Amino acid sequence: MERQTRTMQRAAGRRRGERTASEEQLQLVASAPDGVTAITAAPTSFEIVNAAYGRMTGDQLVEAIDERLSNALADYRTAAVRSGATFTIVVAGDAQVGDAAVDSVERALEQPFTIGSETIHLGARIGVARRVDHEAPDHLLRRAAEALSHARASEGVTTRVATESSGVPIAALAADLHRAMERQEIGVRFQPQVHMIDGRIVGVEALARWHHPRLGELGAETLLAAADRAGLGVALSDHVQALALRRAADWPDALSGLRVAVNVTATDLSRTPFVSRFLARVHEAGIAPGRVTAEVTEGAMIDNLRAAGVALAALRAAGCRVALDDFGTGYSSLSYVASLPLDYIKIDRSLTTAAVNDARNRVVLQGVLSIAEGLGLETIAEGVETEAQRQLLAVRGCTFYQGFLCAGPLDDAALIDLVRSGSPKGK
Repeated sequence: MERQTRTMQRAAGRRRGERTASEEQLQLVASAPDGVTAITAAPTSFEIVNAAYGRMTGDQLVEAIDERLSNALADYRTAAVRSGATFTIVVAGDAQVGDAAVDSVERALEQPFTIGSETIHLGARIGVARRVDHEAPDHLLRRAAEALSHARASEGVTTRVATESSGVPIAALAADLHRAMERQEIGVRFQPQVHMIDGRIVGVEALARWHHPRLGELGAETLLAAADRAGLGVALSDHVQALALRRAADWPDALSGLRVAVNVTATDLSRTPFVSRFLARVHEAGIAPGRVTAEVTEGAMIDNLRAAGVALAALRAAGCRVALDDFGTGYSSLSYVASLPLDYIKIDRSLTTAAVNDARNRVVLQGVLSIAEGLGLETIAEGVETEAQRQLLAVRGCTFYQGFLCAGPLDDAALIDLVRSGSPKGK
């Protein structure tokens, strides 16, 4: 077998769920007669390492992971690309070869890393997809990235293997999506954001849902994958943002003070003129800018941090708020956060879960919350499912939470009932 003798290629950071194949990966997939396995691996809570040890140590850790994975896979025919602290590896060979490569990646990331005088123990989440039929390389990598997202969202699961189409025929859905946009089958649900101390619902996050006539309700990850496949990512983002804003503007007086957070993608930020388009959408919906929060991930900004900062500052100047989503899953440090025009940091569910049972993660969580407070930023913890999690976050100064302790994503009627009752679950 051809040996991998170099470290992994770097790729520009992209929003979670997107991966761009390198030319070498494309060639490997095209020329592998026995099969191909795509592996996407990421250390858990990488920003936490940066917060605890500093960005320099974080950079050194990424290089150490890179080198260890390269050595672990030296006897396989591979091509790899690195995006921040996420590693995407394509392995040529049948299923047995692919399984062995996944085992090698798992073992490599289980062992602690020594960086200077520090010994750092990392958790990791891994997504795996096996090529089927004549699957396009970008689609294969997208399925591996989706499997990684599922692994991140599943408590206790470190590796998730995608089904042939992650349980849904994406190619067929891409064709259906054109019609779905016309038939108003794409809707939104709203997950409450709750004040940590007094239990008031202060806002919601708008989450896309597809009410498919045959398959029932499909979630945002499947919807985004189909949109990417169909080349409808921009149209879908416009549709979901506009719909969420209109719906929020029409809520009764009892909900008229709720903020609504809408997701802003990397493609949104790269479009010219993004700010005027977004603010026009807010104006057309008839909702006050002060009720609107733009949620962005690190990956959506990292390609052009300065331009993203200018755009987000313009939104804030117009009265909107800005939240950094999924903090704890990418490559940023707190110095990076300090340079951005933000109002909120959303703490990823992986740290929310880990902090309950691990003293070291509790120390890191406290550090993140304290520094966020020092920067004048409010914090929203995602994935809060138990009263123990809420109490742990509350005593450490977290401002708000989002998760099934209160409610999952709700339709308008259920949200209105919940707010009027004044009794979120867990309070």
